[in-house]
Amino acid sequence: MSMPSLHKIMIEGGVEMKDKKEFNVYIGQRIKQSRESVGYSQDKFAEMIGMGPKNVSAVERGVAGISVAALKRICETLCVSSDSLIMDEPVNIDIDKLNFLTERLQKLTPKQFKIALDINNKLFEAFLMQEHGSE
Repeated sequence: MSMPSLHKIMIEGGVEMKDKKEFNVYIGQRIKQSRESVGYSQDKFAEMIGMGPKNVSAVERGVAGISVAALKRICETLCVSSDSLIMDEPVNIDIDKLNFLTERLQKLTPKQFKIALDINNKLFEAFLMQEHGSE
């Protein structure tokens, strides 16, 4: 009796293991891109979402999947929609305001830009703390 190949083994819900793995890799890459775009290290991000750094690494590499509750915390922390992570849908942004902000940031010196980025990250952390405190 021969063993079936891994991609032929069906999991609950009729999704093939290969497809599930590819989906985890895709979601993990999107989470990593979003995390890096806001300047969070894996350690800082893990602390903010209540996961261990090894778990975050596993999720970002697609080795482990995430629960809906973890996805919600990730989206809140990164200020992104679940659709933007899962379906690759763009975030609704006023492009004129974004362009204005981008132009202003490009005029900063590298040192000023780092300060602006640090302030921005602290601001979003404060927003997240406020959201969690009001629930």
